[in-house]
Amino acid sequence: MKKNIIRRAKEVLDTEAAAVKSLKGNIGVNFEKALNLALKTKGRIVVSGMGKTGIIAQKFSATLASTGTPSLFLHTAEAIHGDLGRVTSNDLVIIISNSGSTEEMRKLLPLLKKIGAKIVALTGNSDSILAKYSDVVLDVSVKKEACPLGLAPTASTTATLAMTDALAVCLLEQKGFKEKDFAFYHPGGALGKKLLLKVEDIMRKGKANPVVSEGKSVSYTLLKITGARAGSATVVDKKGKLSGIFTDGDLRRHLGVDADLPNRKISEVMTGAPTSVNKEMLAAEALRILKEKKIDEVPVVDKNRRPVGLLDVQDLLKAGLI
Repeated sequence: MKKNIIRRAKEVLDTEAAAVKSLKGNIGVNFEKALNLALKTKGRIVVSGMGKTGIIAQKFSATLASTGTPSLFLHTAEAIHGDLGRVTSNDLVIIISNSGSTEEMRKLLPLLKKIGAKIVALTGNSDSILAKYSDVVLDVSVKKEACPLGLAPTASTTATLAMTDALAVCLLEQKGFKEKDFAFYHPGGALGKKLLLKVEDIMRKGKANPVVSEGKSVSYTLLKITGARAGSATVVDKKGKLSGIFTDGDLRRHLGVDADLPNRKISEVMTGAPTSVNKEMLAAEALRILKEKKIDEVPVVDKNRRPVGLLDVQDLLKAGLI
């Protein structure tokens, strides 16, 4: 019994893979025409379907929207009960229907023509009423469903999903959609954080950013570091510009060899000309610098080299960049 289950599962995958592969023979002039209509659309791409194909349509619409093409999903049945008002003559309507000849389709198509919207059909029936009313028809027919009864949409929905992905990918490439554009539409995702988050968005400021002048003592500096719960203090010169940094490492290097360390001026024991980052820098770039220099904290400066914050590797961790 177990072997039969495993064999059957593999057969399902083979059937669906074959269905997708067979679509390559359907990619041609009509695919280019459909893509050109999408590129020329001044309004939105309205994707319509119902039932299982409606779910595919929703996914397709979501993919378009997330890759820079304004889109909305229109349930085929709901369209003839008021939602047709969402469609304008500037829109491109992509309708997904395996049979292409449902009762809803017969009512909807003449109305879409009256509105003046262009229509692209993704259907398994090139002789359907949907195909006849459409400006462009993409054949997504399959030889057989994975369902043993040949009834439940399985291979056909997988093939249709693959065709919509082909359209979406070609469209974004033709429009010159880049990583930064993707990040703009996904600001909450990992890529959005990587490409949009700046150092000033996550750096430590105010009391959490200990800054001391060169003339202050080591003991004073340690109190500032402790109060800020930081691992270092930024040192500035008389003009308030960055001149050094005092870290836990500096403390350890001098602690055992200098009995008068607490009274020393911080300028005598600090690390001069430290690595720093600009507040306008992308957080991802700052992370690269920290890794490259093998340091955990770095002063953040403005364009005049004045310290405005402190960036710790833990801040990058909390921001989800690590």
